[in-house]
Amino acid sequence: MSRATRTGTPSPAPHVADSHDLIRVLGARVNNLKDVSVEIPKRRLTVFTGVSGSGKSSLVFGTIAAESQRLINETYSAFVQGFMPTLARPEVDVLEGLTTAIIVDQQRLGADPRSTVGTATDANAMLRILFSRLGKPHIGPPSAYSFNTASVRASGAITVQRGNKTKAEKATYERTGGMCVRCEGRGSVSDIDLAQLYDDTKSIAEGAFTIPGWKSDNVWTVGIYAESGFLDPDKPIREYTKKEMQDFLYRAPTKVKVNGVNLTYEGLIPKIQKSFLSKDKEAMQAHIRAFVERAVTFTTCPECDGTRLSEGARSSKIKKISIADACAMEIRDLAVWVRGLKEPSVAPLLTALRQTLDSFVEIGLGYLSLNRPSGTLSGGEAQRVKMIRHLGSSLTDTTYVFDEPTIGLHPHDIQRMNDLLLRLRDKGNPVLVVEHKPEAIAIADHVVDLGPGAGTAGGTVCFEGTVEALRAGDTVTGRHLDDRATLKETVRQPTGALEIRGATANNLREVDVDIPLGVLCVVTGVAGSGKSSLIHGSIPAGAGVVSVDQAPIRGSRRSNPATYTGLLDPIRKAFAKANGVKPALFSANSEGACANCNGAGVIYTDLAMMAGVETVCEDCEGRRFQPSVLEYTLGGRDISEVLAMSVTEAAEFFAAGEASTPAAHRILERMDQVGLGYLSLGQPLTTLSGGERQRLKLATHMSDKGGVYVLDEPTTGLHLADVEHLLALLDRLVDAGKSVIVIEHHQAVMAHADWIVDLGPGAGHDGGKVVFEGTPADLVAGRSTLTGEHLAAYVGA
Repeated sequence: MSRATRTGTPSPAPHVADSHDLIRVLGARVNNLKDVSVEIPKRRLTVFTGVSGSGKSSLVFGTIAAESQRLINETYSAFVQGFMPTLARPEVDVLEGLTTAIIVDQQRLGADPRSTVGTATDANAMLRILFSRLGKPHIGPPSAYSFNTASVRASGAITVQRGNKTKAEKATYERTGGMCVRCEGRGSVSDIDLAQLYDDTKSIAEGAFTIPGWKSDNVWTVGIYAESGFLDPDKPIREYTKKEMQDFLYRAPTKVKVNGVNLTYEGLIPKIQKSFLSKDKEAMQAHIRAFVERAVTFTTCPECDGTRLSEGARSSKIKKISIADACAMEIRDLAVWVRGLKEPSVAPLLTALRQTLDSFVEIGLGYLSLNRPSGTLSGGEAQRVKMIRHLGSSLTDTTYVFDEPTIGLHPHDIQRMNDLLLRLRDKGNPVLVVEHKPEAIAIADHVVDLGPGAGTAGGTVCFEGTVEALRAGDTVTGRHLDDRATLKETVRQPTGALEIRGATANNLREVDVDIPLGVLCVVTGVAGSGKSSLIHGSIPAGAGVVSVDQAPIRGSRRSNPATYTGLLDPIRKAFAKANGVKPALFSANSEGACANCNGAGVIYTDLAMMAGVETVCEDCEGRRFQPSVLEYTLGGRDISEVLAMSVTEAAEFFAAGEASTPAAHRILERMDQVGLGYLSLGQPLTTLSGGERQRLKLATHMSDKGGVYVLDEPTTGLHLADVEHLLALLDRLVDAGKSVIVIEHHQAVMAHADWIVDLGPGAGHDGGKVVFEGTPADLVAGRSTLTGEHLAAYVGA
């Protein structure tokens, strides 16, 4: 093929289209941002740093990514937009140079019981097609291998019209699905422990029920069973006849009259299922949630042995492997098996499946299996699963937005993540990363540091430039970038031990270990080595453990730190006592709510396919309460002014004087101790960052009576400067007589520990063993594990 030859003429001036090499943000005011203006280079890796709550997520996700998504949505027709989420324009003066944004955040994947790693990544779909083509015996189309598809068979008469004649014909419809009939594709069946519902040695009249909220004077609960006529309220439950027991536990809904009131009687089991099990467990009050966890047990389905699949789907195999076997393999082993399949008729399918499985391994998730429920993945694992579909993408000039992609990664795994981010950049994509880890900040081409503080003390750009300039600068991040915690000269001595024997949860291999009590114990190891399986899945029940895990806080825009922590209750009671009125008046969700906005403080106007509009309520001016309620004061402040206070300000307000409220002050002190002193009491939970939500959760658990605290990666979302405060908090807990067990990868927490349990040596079936037990100093001196090597490098040993 011939090519035109170039002459020696000088190159023309740069094309005007090549001048759009920056993303410009002018006057951003989302959440706590204070007219932020910043220029971000395209086709570069830009890292956004700053203390927790400084405004990083508000700038990257709430402004840049949100506006990109909104503009893309507007390209669709009004009809299509009606089916899409409505996005309001961020509060910003100018946004220029935006490209299509792909957000890879830490939002957990759907917790639906039928959602797995395989269904979330389309790997299951490809496997189903593969087995429908090559599986022996052949049992049907791909749907026959799907645990989300039930088998259906129907027959009947249909009317067929041919020309001017109609004729009734018999027709049969059949669809072959792969769903296990017993568990309906869930892999487990639930059972209710009757001993948690009632004491069968007592009669109903003697208070047999042990269900929270079921009181003897309540006609809707206890009363209906006592007065229904089906049961003898004075007979102990264990002496019921077979018919009485059937009526007591399983009777279908039946109309009865109790004390002249028409009510519906139904058996205890369906009543409990409707009133407790049909609700979101995370949204329940703590004592109700504890009851449900005690009363309901989930066991592996005996029909499908937890595979979720029908017998037919399990019987069809390729090279002696069924689809259930394939999904149960670790993904790296499955990738090897798929590479061994040589079948020209499905070659394109095998190529696509190999690429997907290899991406799992490349991203450090080869230890997972495709049948792993997606709701059990950590935030970091969920984020990396979402990355998989982008690794082989041919797109360029696409803005990729990541939220702390190194969360949950051992120092050994961070370099692999860095390589993936750089590969996306090298394809010609702008990559925006919100990050705290020095190892991830180090690879940035450009750094934007927000601060200087958090909340109202942040929201400004403190620094823009290179990593070297940041290190030399005088910002909080710059000063702490090279911080290194030192090993303690002396460590605390344990006061006892929590014995774990023969642990086999997930990948653990008959692990025997003593977790020391009365000290700060850190459990570490590479991602997938078995840390969570050991601590969350193997600690004996009844050990008095208070667990603060990574599960997100659920709450509506009406939920705020005051409602979530229980702080609002003593505040309402204090206001009510001081003014001689009902506490309900001081709740924006109850009697005191503004009638116009129903206590929301704003009016939401739904404009169908257009973005909804949020305006401050004109009646209450955003205060959320009726004017008459705001006339009542405590210490010279009304309830809306109190909810507008920061935690630090409120702690002083309720400490002494007329407003002295010890119960409120104790809660506020705990919030201040976890580093949330800047937070407003009435700030919606939906606006809090990931780190803020987790610390708020920790504050609520600090009052629990358990003697053993288990914290799952508490440095998540914490700035380098905030890690020091966390270490001080952990020390305070231990010095107060608590035992603290921390699952953590951060070297500063490891160095500060009294005792380390290191799992490994690898992930999945290459892990599951305790490879080290001892002090941090011994781990550094021996350097016998990956953790030991990285910790030694961190402390400069």
